Amino acid sequence: MTTTLITVLGRPGKDASGQYRRASYAFANGKKTEPLAFFGWALNELIRPDRMVIIGTSGSAWDHLVEGDLDLGDSGLLDREALIDASSRKSVTQDHLDKLSPYLSKTLGCSVELKIIPHAQNEHQQIAILELLAKWLGDNETVHIDVTHGFRHLPMILLLAALYLRRIKNAHIEKVWYAAFDPDTNEAPVLDLSGLLRLAEGLQAVSSYDADGNYSVFIPILEQSGVPSDIIDALRQGAYYENILNVGAATAQLRRVNSGLQSIALNPEMELLYPLIQERMQWVNEDKQFQKITRLARGAFERRDYLRAILYAYESVITRICQQQKVDINDFDGREQARTEYQDQIKRSPEIRSRYELLKNLRNQVAHGTRGSKREVQQALLNEEKMHTVIDGLIRDIENGRLP
Repeated sequence: MTTTLITVLGRPGKDASGQYRRASYAFANGKKTEPLAFFGWALNELIRPDRMVIIGTSGSAWDHLVEGDLDLGDSGLLDREALIDASSRKSVTQDHLDKLSPYLSKTLGCSVELKIIPHAQNEHQQIAILELLAKWLGDNETVHIDVTHGFRHLPMILLLAALYLRRIKNAHIEKVWYAAFDPDTNEAPVLDLSGLLRLAEGLQAVSSYDADGNYSVFIPILEQSGVPSDIIDALRQGAYYENILNVGAATAQLRRVNSGLQSIALNPEMELLYPLIQERMQWVNEDKQFQKITRLARGAFERRDYLRAILYAYESVITRICQQQKVDINDFDGREQARTEYQDQIKRSPEIRSRYELLKNLRNQVAHGTRGSKREVQQALLNEEKMHTVIDGLIRDIENGRLP
């Protein structure tokens, strides 16, 4: 798998001698570099990537690449002079950079690509940077992103780019690097911002769950956070069982997940995300099976997942009927007999019978995908606003004990 380092070249200030300001970069392991003006060189030495993509605007310090930290010897003197002249006028072009890339590649021992990006002064230019990075990056690459240099708004764009590349190019974002210069010490402690990226992905997963109700969207963030595989497997199984409406099996698996996550030390981003995940599993703590199913019906309704809301609502009613008649809910014949007896009982209660029949007919129609023979069912199926009102009312009936 190709490893690529994407790093930004800014335009640092110059010291009294006219040289670009240098700093000693201090890594978390205690190692410090010799004073450098461009952090990208230190990362290249540490990571040893297959490719190094240096991005900057036409006014970035491109001249530093040929007369600063690196010694290129006599290679490409004319091309270097042209670049230095253009850099002094902040008018470097892609043609200047393409001529310089071979010299840097030979010196560093990896493929070096120099790329001009827009100044990101408006939304079009900001989006263009994401599109360019996706164009320059291959599929399935391991990627390090350095956001140290450049305009102060570029780190925000590059963090977003990391999310974009992960989705569009299936990139594995290994690290997001930032070196924070301290003018008092002339050192720059090196920070790893990858946790922020994982947090952003976790929040995306929460939004995805709120849209479709599938717990499996949390699996990638749990894996990246080092959560043990048995907990992740339990979440995967719980998501599957809930998806096929097997509430009992889903309950057992999701309780394992909650118990497991409570018993291990979570990294900072998971500490922040876990309460959000736990909140979406609260239904497993209900005492009765029909109460769990009712909570699931309400959750599906709030996501406007009407099919699942109706199926769960009807199943909640049948489950409670079975409980009242002390029938095993897994006994199909017993369930049918309990349902039949309940229907006979409510013949003497027109209002309850009407509500139950509405729920049953809705369930039958959405399960079979047909239009419906009852007028109220037809109205609901043909109008979302009407459907929303009807399902909300039926679930409220169940929650308040009016059904069954």
